[in-house]
Formats: sequence, C-alpha cells, structure tokens
Amino acid sequence: MTTRSRARSNTALFRTSHEADLSTVQDAARTAPWFSGAQPHARRTRGAAQPPRSWAPPPRAVVAGGKRFRLGAGRRLTRSAEFERLLRDGKRRNLSGYTFYLERRSAGRARLGILVSRKHAAAATERNRIKRCIREAFRLEQDNLGSLDLLVRPPLGVRGSAQMISRLRELLGAVAAA
Repeated sequence: MTTRSRARSNTALFRTSHEADLSTVQDAARTAPWFSGAQPHARRTRGAAQPPRSWAPPPRAVVAGGKRFRLGAGRRLTRSAEFERLLRDGKRRNLSGYTFYLERRSAGRARLGILVSRKHAAAATERNRIKRCIREAFRLEQDNLGSLDLLVRPPLGVRGSAQMISRLRELLGAVAAA
C-alpha cells in the first residue's frame, strides 16, 4: 500500500484559529517626543517655538564716493561666443609676453576674459593663482579702461605674485591709453 505524504507550507504550521481575537496595542498620544540632545544649539535648525536667529549682513567694501570695490558678474566675459568674437575680430596687442585681445564698445563698463591653460601651469592651484592675480589687476584698473572688452592670455611659465599684479596694472594702463 502506497501512502502519499502531503507537504505542508511553513505558514500552515503556524496558523491558529484564534488569531482574530487578539487585541492591537495602541500607543498613548504624546505631546512632544523627547530626543536626547534636542536642546537649542546655534548650528542646528530651529523649531517652531524658537525665533529665528538674526544674522548681521556681511560688511561691504566701499570706496570713497559710494562705489563698490569689487569685480561683479557683469564685469566678466562668460560665453564662449564672446571669447571667440574677441579672438577672431579683436585687436591683438603683445606687451611683455602678455597677449591682450581687445575691442571697444559704444557704452558700458570694461569686461574681462582670461585664457589660462595647462601649458601655463600644470597644477590647477597655480592656474587659479594666475587667474586671481589677473582679476585683481583688472579690478584695480577697471575704472580707467572705459567701455572695453578685454581678453588676457599670460605668458607661459608666469607665476602668480604681487609683482605680477603690479606689472599687469601697468600693462592695462598702456592698453587703455592705446
């Protein structure tokens, strides 16, 4: 006589007929949850009960006459079309190894573009230092340039320094006079 054994699933082994009679546990409503370290802290976000911290605006550098002493986004050449236009149609001047591409505009303020590649310096930190020096020299001389679009390519092997800034200021003065 052959008997067949029936395989039972694991869930069938644990079923009981009185599961429907179990009550569910209800948590009592709390007014506010308590977390350790939830005390007011200067760097943490503020809750609804705490007023927002008032921040003082950062100090602004101002020159005599109320002009801002900075190089804003409106003073930079940002689009590649502007760079290509200056490289193609701009007047080219070579002074002390620096190459300046410039074009006079009818109105507006002077704008700056910078061309620094890996040939100028292999390390990105050096390239960034060169660009900062060029921007600083332009920022200090921007009022003397008039309405001019200017693209600056420094000589290969140049190093960013205070002497570079003073030399560039002289060259920018010569470019503006021409």
